[in-house]
Amino acid sequence: MNARLALATLLVLLLAGCGVPTDDQPRAVEAPYGPFPTPGTAISDPVGRFTEELYFVRDDRLVLVHRRLDMSPTVSQHLEHLLAGPNEAERAEGLATALFGAVTVAGIRLTGARAEVDVPSVAEGAGRSDEVFAFGQIVCTLTARPEVDAVSFLRDGAPLGVPRADGSLSQGPLTAADYAELSGSD
Repeated sequence: MNARLALATLLVLLLAGCGVPTDDQPRAVEAPYGPFPTPGTAISDPVGRFTEELYFVRDDRLVLVHRRLDMSPTVSQHLEHLLAGPNEAERAEGLATALFGAVTVAGIRLTGARAEVDVPSVAEGAGRSDEVFAFGQIVCTLTARPEVDAVSFLRDGAPLGVPRADGSLSQGPLTAADYAELSGSD
């Protein structure tokens, strides 16, 4: 029994010595160098594990941008990143978006390999001449994903006619090929 007591006492003393040392007074702690983006944010990061492809506009052309992310975004997050527009570094390279004021998105869902984008009604006279670029940005960005082959636009559940690069309206599913002449990929 004495051996057990001695062993237990020795064990308690050893464990007591394995703690974090305490200070007599509080001390200031320096914050680590940042910023630290949260996983899945659309901040370009050359060391991110996943590549996100987005299409923005420069000089009346659709331009492919690669962003590195810590996590692969969902289809909805990918669209949110596009709708947020180019980041500061991308704007410094002359990239812009045609989406602000041209197209409002109310939601997105996948139906098989087709993305269905809900576009609510807009106020009369709110249309812009660069709508073709706005729809092109959405279609090219979403079809860059491996699980999306085409994009359809709906308003109140009904197919919405949207402009293609050739100026025609389409109510059917669209692909990046419908906007190839805007990206120089024709």
